Amino acid sequence: MHRLIRRLPLPVPSSQPLRAKITVLVGLLTVLLLTPLAVLASMLIQQMVTSTAWKETRQQVIVTQTELRAGRLTDPIEPSVPGVDLVQVVDAKGRVIAASEEARSLPPLASTLPTPDEPQRDLQSCPQDDTGPCMRVSALRVDGASSPTVIYAGRPASALTEGTNLNLILAAQVALVTLLTGWGTWKLAGGILRPINDIRGTLNAINVNDLSARVPTPDGDDEIIRLAHTVNDTLDRIEHAKQVTERLYRRQREFTADASHELRTPLAGIRARLEDAKLHPAETDLEELVDGALGDVERLQAIIDDLLFLTRVCAADPRKMELIDLGELVRAETAARECPVEVRLDLDGLTTIKAVRNEIARAYVNLIDNAQRHAKRIIEVEVRTEGTYVVVSVGDDGPGVPEDKREWIFERFARLDSARSRDRGGTGLGLTIVRDIAVAHGGTVTVDESRYGGARFVVRLPLVPGYSSPDGAGPADADRRPSAAPHRGG
Repeated sequence: MHRLIRRLPLPVPSSQPLRAKITVLVGLLTVLLLTPLAVLASMLIQQMVTSTAWKETRQQVIVTQTELRAGRLTDPIEPSVPGVDLVQVVDAKGRVIAASEEARSLPPLASTLPTPDEPQRDLQSCPQDDTGPCMRVSALRVDGASSPTVIYAGRPASALTEGTNLNLILAAQVALVTLLTGWGTWKLAGGILRPINDIRGTLNAINVNDLSARVPTPDGDDEIIRLAHTVNDTLDRIEHAKQVTERLYRRQREFTADASHELRTPLAGIRARLEDAKLHPAETDLEELVDGALGDVERLQAIIDDLLFLTRVCAADPRKMELIDLGELVRAETAARECPVEVRLDLDGLTTIKAVRNEIARAYVNLIDNAQRHAKRIIEVEVRTEGTYVVVSVGDDGPGVPEDKREWIFERFARLDSARSRDRGGTGLGLTIVRDIAVAHGGTVTVDESRYGGARFVVRLPLVPGYSSPDGAGPADADRRPSAAPHRGG
């Protein structure tokens, strides 16, 4: 159907070509279908009406024959069949010996004389001068003692059975049905194509600066509605790709700005040490110079490593994601560390997530490093489920984070007072890395106050629903695994 519409060279308006093509095509198909039906109907109607007319005239001649044989025939003859008003009895010489009132002044209704082998005949008789209508006539031969007699019964041919009139009526009906079908198709096609026009209008209004618009999706499940859903899904992917691209560009710009700013300090320190050694070689302690330069180089390398890691943390690559028992990961990473303060673990056994293992491990290590730098005597780590999320919290008993700084500290190279300064060993990018990893995995990270008065960092990551761990435990289990024993590093 669609190929036929495309190939038909139909003259259509340029503004709505598809709608007009559909309408013209349906109109042509309607004409092609109705024309043979109209011809067949004309033939059947003419045959039916003619057959009915001759049936009635035959009935009349039989009634007249019965009255003639019984000697009850009157003159004028009284027709007994409604609609058959022309009745004549004609002798062998063609003389009318009896007739109905309407046929008394007429010549014999037909000149045909039925034969003994075919005593009854149906005829159509038309006047030679076309002064009157044609008639349907039945003739019946009645053989008498001296000569045969013919009974004629006729009626004017119905105007409906005249080929020209009937064909005109049927042609008018075909034309009317075609027009109504075309009008209905035009309206129906307009209603069907209206959502497509809405989709086109919406797509025309979308530009690269704002991809948030979506095409309308009415209720239903037809092809056009599925097309609208597909277009919206495509727009979602395009918008997501644009966001990812913008995030990558932003990371590149941030990397350039941060590198040019933060790398100057250790480079300036190295330069100052070397220049001072050059100016005062006799007063320079070589071992102290080398140790100081190596310290600056190590800090420089740490900053570069963290900046490069940040550029790689994007929307987590599905190909690298795997199911991870977050409680077991926290237990393993904690056991692998040496910590000068006590680390208390409270681990839930039903904490399965889908994530990139090395990134999640890096986020937890950064939180532990941050807590270890500021804790006095204790660090508390808790892993639990909360609704559809797994929650990891790391708290300490250090100086804490002021409430007005709890969002700001996640920015790059953000540092508080001297208690959380450069000389404590951080690059200023650890918490930024934690935030970006959490967001890339569909989670969040916040900071509040721990129960010991210090800072408490809380990471929420989506829980994998319906997953059972290898030992059979799953989200539906009510019991938790036993909490890990307190861990003390060092």
